[in-house]
Amino acid sequence: MNAQQLKNSILQRAIEGKLVEQREEEGTAAELLREIKAEKARLIKEGKLKKEKPLRSIKAEEIPFEIPESWEWVRWGDLSQSIQYGYNAPAKENGRIKMVRISDIHNNKIIWDTVPYCDISESDIETYRLEKNDILFARTGGTVGKSYLVSDSPEEAIYAGYLIRTRYSSLLIPRYLKYFMESHLYWIQLRSGTIATAQPNCNGKTLSKMILPLPPLAEQKRIVAKIEELLPHVEQYGKAHDELTALNEKFPDAMKKSVLQYAMEGKLVEQREEESTAKELLAAIKSEKAKLVKEGKLKKEKPLPGIKAEEIPFEIPESWEWVRLGEICVSIADGDHQPPPQTQTGVPFLVISNVSSGKLSFNNTRFVPVDYYNALQYGRVPEKSDILFTVTGSYGIPVLIDTDRAFCFQRHIALLKLHKINECFFVYWLSSSLIKAQCDLLATGTAQKTLSLGSLKSLLLPLPPLAEQKRIVSKLTNLFLIEYRKEWFDVH
Repeated sequence: MNAQQLKNSILQRAIEGKLVEQREEEGTAAELLREIKAEKARLIKEGKLKKEKPLRSIKAEEIPFEIPESWEWVRWGDLSQSIQYGYNAPAKENGRIKMVRISDIHNNKIIWDTVPYCDISESDIETYRLEKNDILFARTGGTVGKSYLVSDSPEEAIYAGYLIRTRYSSLLIPRYLKYFMESHLYWIQLRSGTIATAQPNCNGKTLSKMILPLPPLAEQKRIVAKIEELLPHVEQYGKAHDELTALNEKFPDAMKKSVLQYAMEGKLVEQREEESTAKELLAAIKSEKAKLVKEGKLKKEKPLPGIKAEEIPFEIPESWEWVRLGEICVSIADGDHQPPPQTQTGVPFLVISNVSSGKLSFNNTRFVPVDYYNALQYGRVPEKSDILFTVTGSYGIPVLIDTDRAFCFQRHIALLKLHKINECFFVYWLSSSLIKAQCDLLATGTAQKTLSLGSLKSLLLPLPPLAEQKRIVSKLTNLFLIEYRKEWFDVH
């Protein structure tokens, strides 16, 4: 619940008679209505008000909720002494009198510095002059229904034509009526009576026909006092709610980064002596690479530079090893640097936009001939459980290949082939802040930053034993409430 919803709830309880208790000694709204009616009759007799046609009585089906026995349902027009449209005149920098417009009213205040002047005959000023406790009502445009209770005026003023002024009995509490004009019941009646045109419009008749719950006079005072006691707390709640909302928006990412960092330091799950070591895992990967070189599937590569002590960012468990990415991948290769031939059908050719979401998409792909695909080197043929990694433009996005479908890819994407490395674990690691920071440091270029294959192979990361990798994946998956095939860190 945000601050506005809380305020709405308070106003709803207020107009239902649930915000303060009823007191028998305070009389009834029926008695108050008789006094208002007598006052109105007297003013008509004195020529101060015009006699108007009686409004139709309120039918049972119009009543939206129950109110206390001492209250009455009434129409706004039965409480008001006049509903007067504003004065139409051009706004001027100087003139006879200030003229308040809809645009001068913000957050229940008139910004008097912006109020222009206008010219008006002296005989008309009395008709349109604003007085304390008048209520202004916007009758057209995007702010239709907005209201303002006149509390003070630094100088004499009238009001413009897109506003309606309503005056009502002196036997009523102005703020109670204003709070009603902020309630859900007011707005729902306003909308049903608004003419839906290019410029929404609501006339004085709609306002006059509105029904509202009327408490006795003393209870109106207590309701207003209670609302105004609560509103500062609503404002404080709103600030706290906004801060919490902002925190909640940031927290998932912050939490995930923190948890992943905890995992990378070997602190998320315990180490188990029986699970072997990362050093033994590296030996198995090295053996597999040698076999592929011997089979002619891979070319022998230069050894990667050793890891210096000053490169190591944090301590890891004894059973782990700091490694370079090229050491734990049997192959790292990008797509063909020459534009491939295109066909109407054949093998899909993926570009950055097909993987930038963090998962494979075969929508709007180009195609290459099957012969072209069949001629690709081993390191450029994607297989299920391999990893794609973007290296140009939107670099640093890992994508797990979770399909047996044949495809190839552009040179802005690298293909990482694994051996005895848990592919889900690898996606988590490649999505970490540690890898992102290194990619940012090593990427070159201006228009489109690019991470070279040499830089990619040199990336530093901590390697746990295979069994521990699987346990880390299980723990992270439970914490993040995702499956590894879903978009990275997409909380469901």
